[in-house]
Amino acid sequence: MAAGGAPGAGERLVSEPQERTVRVDGRSCRLWERGAGEPIAFLAGIGGLPRWTPFLDRLARTRRVIAPSLPGFPGSEAIGELDEHLDWLLATRDLLDAAGAAGADLIGVSVGAALAADVAALWPASVRRLVLVSPLGLFDAADPTADLFAQRPGELGALLCSDPATWDAHVAAPASGDPVEWAVVQARAQEAAARLLWPVGDTRLGRRLRRVERTTLLVFGGADRVLPPGYRRLWGRALPDAALRVIKGAGHQADLDDPAALAAAIDRFLEHPAP
Repeated sequence: MAAGGAPGAGERLVSEPQERTVRVDGRSCRLWERGAGEPIAFLAGIGGLPRWTPFLDRLARTRRVIAPSLPGFPGSEAIGELDEHLDWLLATRDLLDAAGAAGADLIGVSVGAALAADVAALWPASVRRLVLVSPLGLFDAADPTADLFAQRPGELGALLCSDPATWDAHVAAPASGDPVEWAVVQARAQEAAARLLWPVGDTRLGRRLRRVERTTLLVFGGADRVLPPGYRRLWGRALPDAALRVIKGAGHQADLDDPAALAAAIDRFLEHPAP
């Protein structure tokens, strides 16, 4: 059963992680952990991590997976004073430190990948190896990304996943939860993502990527409707030494669409010793 209560409609059954709380910037932030072995940290994509996922379960077969929730996202308190981009970067680094993930391998998806890349650029010792899945943070005005914050209710899933039902199941309210309260949680997560990415997803990360020294894997969904295919080349130019993988048929949230293929690609990448 997924963390957070009984499974909702269409939800895959996965095992429960251990849960604890850490404090970041005076706010309580949920921390999920599962597995044994070398630690690997995970920063979730749009919507945060409302439930433990099959992808994280697969990683936990061989690693100790640490999945923290940033302020404003499911499992953590309200956003507070995180207004400037530097505020978010400091909160992310502090959260990884509090989680015991400083110096660990780091995976980020979408908005989480943008934050992970910035942490690796600004604090190289905080990251061992870096995996960026469908990373946001760069912007090409001639080939813009989809506007995640201009979608009508119910339309976001079609952008984020190859099958919208996959997204709907991921963000569905737990059977034992209050649907009104859950709607507030989801709205707060969207606000947090908007504060990070508004208006066009350009965090000026491109100015800092040259500082990334860690061995990096770039992963894109072959059916991503948020990032145009040209962004693979954009990121490849910014990180010329990075390995590149494309998950055929997966959408923007490849961790939800094809957890087995993504976990296998990451496992192969991490088989090589870190420099």
